[in-house]
Amino acid sequence: MAVINPYQAYRQNQVQTLSQEKLVLMLYDGALRFCRQGLVAMEQNDYAAVSNNLGRAEDILSELMATLNRDVGDIAENLYKLYDFMYRHLVQANVKKSVKMINEVIELLQQLRDTWEEALKIYQTHDYRTTAGVNWQG
Repeated sequence: MAVINPYQAYRQNQVQTLSQEKLVLMLYDGALRFCRQGLVAMEQNDYAAVSNNLGRAEDILSELMATLNRDVGDIAENLYKLYDFMYRHLVQANVKKSVKMINEVIELLQQLRDTWEEALKIYQTHDYRTTAGVNWQG
């Protein structure tokens, strides 16, 4: 019989019950955390940790790309291209051991994260439901 880690069970339940919007925010936070941990590892010349952390950030970007509905228009398509750029930039940063390239991705991720968080706040404070039976003829 497998022993279940209570913290892991809690975290898994927490993730499974989050809205899609909050999951995206959580993914941004994770990608940022792994990029920053990669920077710390680079400062310590721990290249295995650099590779591991940047790889985890790349995995998150891959997930964001895979789940993005590109059929909804130009914004989604441009967001996909941005994710792809950041993914490739992290791969090159890992190969070249470039702090500058990692920082560039962190800056882009932070801007996306902050924008997404602001959009969530606006979305949560407005009622976007349509009102049935309203006569719009005035």
